[in-house]
Amino acid sequence: MSTREITGHLRDLHGIEVSADQISTVTDAVIEEVTAWRNRPLEAIHPLVFMDAIRVKIRDEGLVRNKAIHVAIGVRADGAKEVLGLWIEQNEGAKFWLRVLNELKNRGVEDILLAVIDGLKGFPEAIAAAYPETIVQTCIVHLLRHSMEFASWKDRKAIAAALKTVYDAVDDKAAEMALTTFETGYWGEKYAAIGKAWRRAWQEVIPFFAFPREVRRILYTTNAIEALNSKLRRAVRARRHFPSDEAALKLLFLVLNRAEKD
Repeated sequence: MSTREITGHLRDLHGIEVSADQISTVTDAVIEEVTAWRNRPLEAIHPLVFMDAIRVKIRDEGLVRNKAIHVAIGVRADGAKEVLGLWIEQNEGAKFWLRVLNELKNRGVEDILLAVIDGLKGFPEAIAAAYPETIVQTCIVHLLRHSMEFASWKDRKAIAAALKTVYDAVDDKAAEMALTTFETGYWGEKYAAIGKAWRRAWQEVIPFFAFPREVRRILYTTNAIEALNSKLRRAVRARRHFPSDEAALKLLFLVLNRAEKD
């Protein structure tokens, strides 16, 4: 909201008169908090880092543009989860991701054991440069959701059950056999795009099968992370568009701040 909108909102709903200068002072204080939060030191080792993106509309140079707010959620060695940062970018690529990863390195992150991503363009190349020992893993949950986009609603339950034979396989060889069986079966032939989507992501799916089932369950049962992302998306949906990158960052920071206290 603009300072004028906030002033009008407070006057109409609460009968409070607050000047635009006072509103600006408060919002400027939030930006200072956002800046401090985005530059805070981080733990050296993160066994898991989940990278996700939220699509938002932001006014930029007189036009409303679609941009992505990228969210990095780290899991520390003690199991605690924390949001490592927020980054806004219209066009992602290796150059952008290298900047993000170097920023994490400068803030103290020395090693990431496993990075779980959702087909982020340029990310595998960037992390190979910044953290060459890190394993890149496609998010199974996102891959399943992407698969469902190709199917009609009435078929989704059966397709999900068929795909479970792939990601529930004992190892990567068994998984590839299961994927081939899916592709040549009824659902794979009816929705050929699903098999193609899994094949495109396959090199980043394979690492999943090297882990014991207990670890796999953590990777595809990301309830806490999904709950956080859901709160962020609800906040974004409540706005048609944001007047600036700064306004979007302020709102999402306040949502994250509230989520930590709940």
